[in-house]
Amino acid sequence: MLEGKTIAVVVPAYNEELLIAKVIDSMPDFVDHVVVVDDCSIDRTVVEVERLLPDVPGLVLLHHEENCGVGTAIATGYIWARDNQIDVTAVMAADFQMDPEDLPRIVEPVCRNECDYTKGNRLFRGESWDMIPHYRYIGNSFLSLFTKIASGYWHIADSQSGYTAISLAALQRIDLENIYPRYGMPNDLLIKLNIGHFRVRDISIRPVYNVGEKSGIKVRKVVFSISWLLFKGFWRRMFEKYVIRDFHPLIFFYLLGGVFGLTFLTLACRIFYLKMVFGYFPPTATLATMFAFISASQFTLFAMWFDMENGKELK
Repeated sequence: MLEGKTIAVVVPAYNEELLIAKVIDSMPDFVDHVVVVDDCSIDRTVVEVERLLPDVPGLVLLHHEENCGVGTAIATGYIWARDNQIDVTAVMAADFQMDPEDLPRIVEPVCRNECDYTKGNRLFRGESWDMIPHYRYIGNSFLSLFTKIASGYWHIADSQSGYTAISLAALQRIDLENIYPRYGMPNDLLIKLNIGHFRVRDISIRPVYNVGEKSGIKVRKVVFSISWLLFKGFWRRMFEKYVIRDFHPLIFFYLLGGVFGLTFLTLACRIFYLKMVFGYFPPTATLATMFAFISASQFTLFAMWFDMENGKELK
């Protein structure tokens, strides 16, 4: 226990026979339960965990009959923690890319009811650029920007970090059965948390790489699938939070920004076509294009500002 709260750590695992035992053995003493969720591994992951079961109090092993994805594996662990009334539930990867020494700082704000959800941020530290593969750092930065817009948590970054902790109250209110099943799960969860009006905090953590882990992430596929997830999640959040639950005029600003944005793209294509055919930009059409661009920018930026102001209390 920590701060009088029961603590569980969910460890989603798929083919992690090399490092899963090291992850379990490294858990701090205050952790009451380590919930390993085997996502239908085809190596010796289950054997390694079963070997430790008699000697590690509070160790729980859950199985998936088929490979469902890391998001579903985490949700399975969350459901176990919710059903067993665990006060604070953290998530740590099975590949030892999350430093156990950071765990107290991850769970303490939730234990103290300072926030409902904490997530690690590897981008705070100056050495992150040198430690994280550059293509992943850049991709993560872009996804973090899009996640800010989609989730409404403008104060958070490193959206793909899976080192998190969540309160029992949040687990009881979120629809865990319908969480995104794969690598976009942290993004989907942030959107759901914002709709539920939960407080979220970033915690600086140390990046851990080159410890024998093998990444299963295919960057191109993940970027496009998560971008589509964020697009859908953004409009779902707008509708549920600013139309159904508490109407806010920012929805009109976003809609007008979208309308003028599409108008700008259409007019821009037209004037460039006329430039290629006739050799000049038509003055009236060019002015209309500029007006559409300025209008789209202003409406969108004002909508973002309203969203930021409305979400200040969720820091």
